[in-house]
Amino acid sequence: MESANQVPIAVIGAGPVGLAAAAHLLERGLDPIVFEAGSTAGAAIEQWRHIRLFSPWRFNLDAAAVRLLEGTGWESPRPTALPYGGELIENYLTPLANTPEIASRLNTGAKVIAVTRQGLDKTHSRNRETTPFVVRVEDQDGSVRDHVVAAVIDASGTWSTRNPLGTSGLPALGEAAASKHISASLPDVVGRDRAAFAARRVLVVGAGHSAANTLINLAALVREEPDTTILWAVRGPSAEKVYGGEDSDGLPARGQLGSRLRRLVEAGTIELHTGFGIRSLNTVNNGVVIDAVDGRTLEADIVVPCTGFRPDLDILRELRLDLDPAVEAPTQLGPLIDPEFHSCGTVAPHGAKMLAHPEKDFYIVGMKSYGRAPTFLLATGYEQVRSVAAALAGDHAASDAVHLELPETGVCSAGAGTSCDAPSSAIPEAAEPASSCCAPAAVTVASLL
Repeated sequence: MESANQVPIAVIGAGPVGLAAAAHLLERGLDPIVFEAGSTAGAAIEQWRHIRLFSPWRFNLDAAAVRLLEGTGWESPRPTALPYGGELIENYLTPLANTPEIASRLNTGAKVIAVTRQGLDKTHSRNRETTPFVVRVEDQDGSVRDHVVAAVIDASGTWSTRNPLGTSGLPALGEAAASKHISASLPDVVGRDRAAFAARRVLVVGAGHSAANTLINLAALVREEPDTTILWAVRGPSAEKVYGGEDSDGLPARGQLGSRLRRLVEAGTIELHTGFGIRSLNTVNNGVVIDAVDGRTLEADIVVPCTGFRPDLDILRELRLDLDPAVEAPTQLGPLIDPEFHSCGTVAPHGAKMLAHPEKDFYIVGMKSYGRAPTFLLATGYEQVRSVAAALAGDHAASDAVHLELPETGVCSAGAGTSCDAPSSAIPEAAEPASSCCAPAAVTVASLL
């Protein structure tokens, strides 16, 4: 893109995918400017720094980012080690953010509040494709600035907008009023947040990896604080999806998570309630009463919402987007990631062409590109931004050549089934063949988000 030689390209978010986008743009001779709402790179991961990833280091590093780091004398972590979130920050994201090339372009404490075309709202079409973007940013001191940029890559993720506890996509009745009894989605129950959970009655709501990690950590807390009670509520008729592939999982650490959780439920350490759709929350004394739609009731001191996340699209209100009506991903991508039919291992490789919107030179990448689908993997995001950077540089052959091997089993799926059990007729014909979901694992995990 010719204008990129004079005007920078905005990258929203300084997580793994955002920083990878910056590294790929730099390799293409383009000039990124990165906006991060948090005080440091990887601010969202900081919230779950105590959680271990499913995949080893060799699958958690972006190639362009590594090439940039190698010029600083950085030493790569042991390829086969499984990092915690905190180690991902300290051993990879922080050094990457501190490289001279990125540090000079990284703005922290810079919250993007709107993206538009300079002088044009979304109703205006004349000269739209040649008009630069404006990214409006609110700094920590409350001041607001406008930045003129040639293109925008939104890698802001979904961590800040969790799904509600109620059914039908809405908050449960009384959910807002009961907020003091609702924790963060991945609390550090044996460390930083221990006092809020020890010797208390805890209800974990959800059927994904966030729930599994929290439940297993709570079980560790019970061994030290035996007066702690663990309740687990899932909307589905069973927890089989959470147990996942177990011994047959292509990422062994992920399979072990499901196996450990099953044993804890069978031993009675965790009290499982299936088919429990939450209708309302009512604060009573120092706790909360949780009512199900079928009339059942649970009482807890604190509720952990592991209900997944959804994209914040408000900042993009003045842009022309083309989103799948179901999962709120780009329209071409939506059918390929729909969790009713797909798991992490059955999503076809995809890049700029599939991520494109009617708004030229605007892309949503990373976890946010998957909308409400939980099937995103970090390596997918790295391939996305490699392709997007190539497209913005005008190298369409490289942009279109997308390659990615994904791991077997579908334990990230939010549907009722597991991995390979989706019938072939359910997979859209337009999908390019992905690697077999029974192929060796080759990516990392962002699924715990």
